Amino acid sequence: MRTIVITGGTDGMGAALARHYLTAGDRVVVIGRDRAKFEALLAAVEARPVPDSGAVHANFVAADLSTVADSRRVVEQLRREYERIDALVLAASFIRQRRHLTSERHEASWVLFFVSKYLLVTGLAERLRAAGHPIVVNTAVPGARADAIDFTDPGMSRGFSFARSNAQQRRANELLGLLATAEDPNLAYVTWGPSGLVRTSFAGEVGPGMKISAAVLGTVLGKRPDAAVRPIIDLIDDPAPGRAAYRGAKPTALVEGEHDREDIARLAQMIERDFR
Repeated sequence: MRTIVITGGTDGMGAALARHYLTAGDRVVVIGRDRAKFEALLAAVEARPVPDSGAVHANFVAADLSTVADSRRVVEQLRREYERIDALVLAASFIRQRRHLTSERHEASWVLFFVSKYLLVTGLAERLRAAGHPIVVNTAVPGARADAIDFTDPGMSRGFSFARSNAQQRRANELLGLLATAEDPNLAYVTWGPSGLVRTSFAGEVGPGMKISAAVLGTVLGKRPDAAVRPIIDLIDDPAPGRAAYRGAKPTALVEGEHDREDIARLAQMIERDFR
């Protein structure tokens, strides 16, 4: 039985993946903020036939991954409770169009979309290494510019914009794959984005225009979450060691900058310094 860990596993594509792997008989650990949504997901899965034993192996870890304390607590709990993690899917999302400071005085989007992922990937490295064919799927759309990160002000206290914040997170997550695969050459590390719109809930603090547009276009043009995640399932079921990037089922080129390894080292040093 594989152990699949999914952040953001109570909504949208994360929930679709959780349903798939629970129905397949795998152990699924869902990390999220809403236990009621997890219980509803679990009830829906238990109503379906499950192969072999018929048992559903599901666990829920309540956490707000926009806080460093919760991210570190999740890592310690998973290390304590699981000897092996076969797949780590980083799908937690909460969109903010404006800069927001958490109770820890960190910029929320930077922590949720990169710092928490860094802590999970590095903190769970030994558990991933213990699996035969481990994979990290990071739902950070690939393709951001090589110079997208502001190393002097990653929290964007000056000149914050949604576009700059989004590009910075995406680029940082591509670079994280360099660190992860250097430590474990057998690890598959994929930055992945859907090939088009997905019919999913739109969690976040955004203007009504963006919410309405996303809802209308998603309903008319978007794929259902269970169809949208099919390429992720294929990647998890047959992982190829090393870094890769995909839009849907289509491989896409990784962005390569002149100072990629120096840049991920700078990010690692920054996190160790600023997010203890």
